[in-house]
Parts: sequence; C-alpha cells; structure tokens
Amino acid sequence: MQHVLIIHEVEAYPAWKAIFDQAADMRKRAGEISYQLLRYDNDANHIVHFSEWSSTDNARRFFESTELAEIRRKAGVKAPDFMYLQEIERGVL
Repeated sequence: MQHVLIIHEVEAYPAWKAIFDQAADMRKRAGEISYQLLRYDNDANHIVHFSEWSSTDNARRFFESTELAEIRRKAGVKAPDFMYLQEIERGVL
C-alpha cells in the first residue's frame, strides 16, 4: 500500500476542514482510497493528514499540482510537510 503523511499548520481548522470536505470528490478521482485526520492534542490548528493512495505517482501528481497549491493557499495552509510512504508491514495486537 502507498500512503501519504502530511503535517501542516492551518490558520483556522473549521475553514480548512470545509475546503478539505469540498475536495473529497477531487481526492477520490486522483486516487485517494482512505484518510485519517488527526490534530496535535494542544493545537487544534496543527493537522496531520494520513491517507492511503492507489499509487505514489497519483499522490505526488495530486499533492504537487498547481491547482492544489492554490486550494491550500485559500484554505490557509502554512508550510505543509509531505512524506510519501510505502507500507512494509501491518499488524493488530
């Protein structure tokens, strides 16, 4: 499985979340299969977005597109940090 981990600060979580939700169909068409949103326990505007993708190439194409850069700007995203990851093992304890 291919995953993307994004850590970023946003100006205001409610405004960011509204734009994130509006982009759900766009993300699905691009190859996002599932996602999790987390936040720092002491900062509601510091977001972790962990998602599973159909391929790393699809994820890179989507996240590195000029269209998404503009959407991030409108959503108030500050300096996102992207990590493209490949699963090597999964377990349940």
